[in-house]
Amino acid sequence: MSIVQVPFEAERFLDWRELAQAIAAGHALPRAEIGDTFLYRGGDTLLSRSAWIDGMGIAVKSATIFPGNAGPNVNGSVSLFSDSDGTLEAIVDFHLVTKWKTAGDSLLGAMRLARADARRVLIVGAGTVAGTLIEAYRAGFEGAEVTLWNRTRAKAEALAAQYPGVAVAGDLEAAVGEADIVSCATMSTQPVLRGDWVQPGTHVDLIGAYRPDMREADDALLQKGRLFVDARATTLGHIGEVMMPLESGVISEADILADYYDGDAMARGSDAEITVFKNGGGAHLDLMVSRYVLEKWQGQPGL
Repeated sequence: MSIVQVPFEAERFLDWRELAQAIAAGHALPRAEIGDTFLYRGGDTLLSRSAWIDGMGIAVKSATIFPGNAGPNVNGSVSLFSDSDGTLEAIVDFHLVTKWKTAGDSLLGAMRLARADARRVLIVGAGTVAGTLIEAYRAGFEGAEVTLWNRTRAKAEALAAQYPGVAVAGDLEAAVGEADIVSCATMSTQPVLRGDWVQPGTHVDLIGAYRPDMREADDALLQKGRLFVDARATTLGHIGEVMMPLESGVISEADILADYYDGDAMARGSDAEITVFKNGGGAHLDLMVSRYVLEKWQGQPGL
């Protein structure tokens, strides 16, 4: 059997809400086996993340991070293997999988945890992920009104100009207080969101922190909200957003109410509560998204 090459252009066949449901369906299968490997050379990194889900297959996603590159400093590949015989089925574009996994993870979290009438979306940050979040939230929440805030306003304005109808906020505290959904995608190591700013009924989506020394929400927000993560295995012992408050005693593991593997337990209890969701990523999500992408690509006539 020939190995399928899935290019970035395959995204024209993808649908955000359909992807969110594919991620949900993936969590109905047996819990994934996950393994991560890190190799270093000075400031350069090779990160390999692998996952095996019985009934879905195996994915190995390798990423190179070379901060000194003049061009793209994050590159990689995603290999998808058959669950039945372990043969290589496809090589899926790395940037395509990463883009759709990150925002799709957050979209599914919001679809489960935000109020049904949520429309005002604030995105904190103006990098590549922020642009993808605009696409995902507009697709997932009909009539969504999106606002951007960034420390450097000019960068937010430049991104907003690419998406007609997106506004730019000047004051973060005021913008948070007016939002139904706050999605934070920064590279901050210190909290940028304060619990005192967040109003009852808000859903907070935390994306940016991915290392033990990074966090985006302060202790007050984690104590004020009902806490959820995409997967306990890839967040509790790995990401500062939950590691730091757990170590200091601000929260306990019992305060993490559910992850996607807990099914219906990941749900809003009332319109008044604040929900806080940590998007931690993980190779199991790369596998779920890669499988969805491959099926959509192979389903197109003539391809």
